[in-house]
Amino acid sequence: MPNEFPKSTAAVPAPNHTETASPEPAISIDHLSKTYPVPLARLKALLRRKFKPPVEALHDVSFRVHRGEIFGLIGRNGAGKTTLTKILATLVQPTEGKVKVNGFDSVDDDERVRMQIGLAGAEERSFYWRLTSDQNLLFFARLYGMKDRVARARIEALFSQLELEDTVRKRFGELSTGNKQRLAVARALLPSPPVLLLDEPTRSLDPLAASRMRAMIKSLAEQSPPVTILFTSHNLAEVETLCDRVAIISSGEIRAIDTPGNLRSLTSDSEETRLTVSGLSRTQAATALNGEFDQLQIKDREGTLEISFNRRQSDEALDSAIRKLHQQGGRIINVESERPTLLDVLESYEGRDER
Repeated sequence: MPNEFPKSTAAVPAPNHTETASPEPAISIDHLSKTYPVPLARLKALLRRKFKPPVEALHDVSFRVHRGEIFGLIGRNGAGKTTLTKILATLVQPTEGKVKVNGFDSVDDDERVRMQIGLAGAEERSFYWRLTSDQNLLFFARLYGMKDRVARARIEALFSQLELEDTVRKRFGELSTGNKQRLAVARALLPSPPVLLLDEPTRSLDPLAASRMRAMIKSLAEQSPPVTILFTSHNLAEVETLCDRVAIISSGEIRAIDTPGNLRSLTSDSEETRLTVSGLSRTQAATALNGEFDQLQIKDREGTLEISFNRRQSDEALDSAIRKLHQQGGRIINVESERPTLLDVLESYEGRDER
């Protein structure tokens, strides 16, 4: 079993896509809104039946995704992630606003947009359950206009890349949930699209398969020409590892967009630091630190001391603490820091919305 996925997915010829030298972003979203109307609202009103008001899934969403960027979209269920992805893929039309993919409008040039995009959803229902894995991909390759010889070579390369060789002759309905997910990613990669929309691509994958999927996603953005990836996931550690920038969406609105590091600092610029120290008594450590540190705690841990305090990420509190403990004869065994996470950031925005 290989340790890494191949760097590029374009080893086998696939349909060409027009590339421009323009600095225009790969994905451009301007004042996008989507409201789902009430089905048969007039009839229900005529019959005096109660019905819920229209659902506003997205409200005034605007952002850009640069070429070759891995852009994360995070939020709780029902926040609007799936609706936004479907609009980008031209499966749903917006109520208001504009969406462009590599310069093509999702409404006026919907066919050109579909040529630019590969979509892999978290719950795929569009495969044919009685067809085998390779038959499914060959069917979709023909829809892309690929010749059978080129398509079969491309499919073989993707099966190797995603380690799906054992599923080639299996019917889709017989596949595990994880293999169905990987097959959805393989289909998205079939025409070597310049833009990928990946909705929870590591969902249901085992840890090794998930690690290799992340490595492949990273390599796609680093190849030449790079692939632009919009990536949604509930695995926030994965988002933080992969994404250049992250957007937080809540109640259909974008609350913040920035790098993962900058988003963490929005919640707090402090971190909890823990030192494990030997060779000192609790009294000696307290004397050395002398109450200069925020929320200082000193605990005995079977012959060692666990010393914790809060510090700002840019200050010299940690250096000062280590120096003072050394001067008292202490030996530093371990240093750990616990910083705010994307989960903390997400919870802070959700809390504001609830209030």
